[in-house]
Amino acid sequence: MRLLKLVPDNTNIDFLKWRKVAMALSVIMIVASIALVAVRGLNLGVDFVGGQMMRVEFTNPPPLDQLRSKVDSLGLGEATIQQFGSPKDISIRTPLPEGDKSAADAAANKLKAGIQAAYPDAKFGQVDTVSGKVSGELITTGALALGLAMIAISIYIWFRFEWQFGVGALFALFHDVALTFGFFALTQLEFDLNIVAALLTIIGYSLNDTIVVYDRVRENLKKYRKMDIVALLNLSVNETLSRTIMTNVFMFITLGVLLVMGPEVIFGFTAAMLLGIFIGTYSSVYMAAPLLVWMKVGPDSFTARDTDGPGGAERTGPRKSNDGAVV
Repeated sequence: MRLLKLVPDNTNIDFLKWRKVAMALSVIMIVASIALVAVRGLNLGVDFVGGQMMRVEFTNPPPLDQLRSKVDSLGLGEATIQQFGSPKDISIRTPLPEGDKSAADAAANKLKAGIQAAYPDAKFGQVDTVSGKVSGELITTGALALGLAMIAISIYIWFRFEWQFGVGALFALFHDVALTFGFFALTQLEFDLNIVAALLTIIGYSLNDTIVVYDRVRENLKKYRKMDIVALLNLSVNETLSRTIMTNVFMFITLGVLLVMGPEVIFGFTAAMLLGIFIGTYSSVYMAAPLLVWMKVGPDSFTARDTDGPGGAERTGPRKSNDGAVV
């Protein structure tokens, strides 16, 4: 019985043929994403802005303007009302009242009673309450976590490979994070702590894919010392393509099912992960790899330097490891 192979062994796709077009497209998307975040902003959840957020499900959802007028008449402050997932699910965010937890509970009960009186078919979900002080701390720690993760990863790759590889990995990660932010600014899906967790997962996934490609590049640089760098990068990407395709197919299937059939509370997380896997794979091939060409990486970048015999004469070129592999 033959094993199923999604990618034939002799696959030789010229990925880097389109490296200039891909890089230009990526730069445009990064700039567009930054502009979207600056102009439209993110729909920050209660985790980051503080206040109370209640999810309400309606059998026959009322117009949002009508619902907003009803909530405003309750005297709970300016409310933010929007659809959450399906048209029947509405999220209502109100300012956090001054006082202790009892004041917050009283405001939530007042909101429930007012909506229930006007719309008897309303069903209430969870109520999230976050103070302004806590939300400010969450913004700071969330941004710090993303920044430190990217910097630490780049330093690791710098020492594990060469500085050019660290720069390439950092740019690829910045590309992935920027496009994810742009997606949330465009769609106005709620941006909360779940999305920060998704971003950290995307960084890890993208890095894993990039390191797999980089490790094969390093091996091939030692093995094919006279090969043109563009051909060598194409060879390396094609040699890791089977692993990439298999991993992505199963991840897409799993996340696709969660996106369609999963609970709405993780809809944003699942959407971010699905997007992140796609752009993370794209950046490993069309960002991380081509940058090595423009930074003049070549066979001399990984010249092995050993000593032979008591004289300590320097030896360069391919050598064999204990398991017989050429390194």
